[in-house]
Amino acid sequence: MASATVDQAPTPVDELSAEVSALKVQEEKVATTELPPHRSHDPKNNTRRSDPFQFGQRVLQEDDDIFEFNAWDHVETDDAYKEYAEQQYTMQRESPVSDFDKNRFNSDPAKWWNLFYKNNTANFFKNRKWLQHEFPILAKLTAEDAGPATILEIGAGAGNTAFPILANNKNPKLKVHACDFSKNAVEVMRNHEEYNTDFMQADVWDAASEGLPPGLEEGSVDVVFMIFIFSALSPKQWEQAVRNVHRVLKPGGEVCFRDYGRGDLAQVRFKKGRYLEENFYIRGDGTRVYFFEKEELEQIWSGKRAVNEKGAEGEEATSSEESKAEVEADQDQEHGLFKIEQLGVDRRMVVNRARRIKMYRCWIQGHFRKK
Repeated sequence: MASATVDQAPTPVDELSAEVSALKVQEEKVATTELPPHRSHDPKNNTRRSDPFQFGQRVLQEDDDIFEFNAWDHVETDDAYKEYAEQQYTMQRESPVSDFDKNRFNSDPAKWWNLFYKNNTANFFKNRKWLQHEFPILAKLTAEDAGPATILEIGAGAGNTAFPILANNKNPKLKVHACDFSKNAVEVMRNHEEYNTDFMQADVWDAASEGLPPGLEEGSVDVVFMIFIFSALSPKQWEQAVRNVHRVLKPGGEVCFRDYGRGDLAQVRFKKGRYLEENFYIRGDGTRVYFFEKEELEQIWSGKRAVNEKGAEGEEATSSEESKAEVEADQDQEHGLFKIEQLGVDRRMVVNRARRIKMYRCWIQGHFRKK
């Protein structure tokens, strides 16, 4: 006689175990959805953004504790900061640099950068480890099989860009030209332990001069790096500097650009007696700095902006020079100089967690291609 199988009803203990298991699964799901990698404090969970112009993934949300992390990405300034900034700008305009000091600082800017590097020789070098990620073209140029390639760093300073590039280089045919208009900065680079003339050449050169950098001809450079250097030029010098970059680049050559944006904390903090003209200041060490609008840079690098004569004290041109500049500006507008591949504003809120202070930073990053 066949035996019959009887299904037993689940006991209370079985039901409780099933409920606990289900609850654990739900908790695991909640944990993974509520804590994305970029919000994790565990370095193993932090992910690299794939698009350099995404400028970070730590986005501040309504219920977040702003002091949980040191910085937040894509944060617009709040109303209180905007009001404070406008008050600062008004104060700065009402107490500008004297005419005597305008001439003193504008007539020989190299003098002040020489003093800067003389006083900061030992501690100014900063390894820009972020270069490879922000400017992916570097991976291509420094690859072992890349072939002959020439990089020009303008405003090289202590070699903050050049030496990190060479440290990661596997291309035996890469040459980096690092130029600065401070002779002291060039000496700092030449005395660096990693300075190797087989791969690097450091020279004194003014980006707004009439000539090209030593050792370089027209159409000889693949990529130009301009990291926090354009802001050191006066508005009167921008067009000449852009034309020089255009001349030295190969057809289709690229510019990797990063500089200060208007509203950056460094601008808002300026006190009385530092204002040269709108968005243009003198630091305490005598060096100059400009804070750009995104649209302003787009016009400058596309060649659509006429020569700006604003704030030309100490740099006045003769009538023949003015005519030449006007002709060149007309040609720039007609033909265009660069295609704006990418141009983005990197806004971050940096916090002092100990003092519970919010600070707003603003940088502009660009990628331009020679037409």
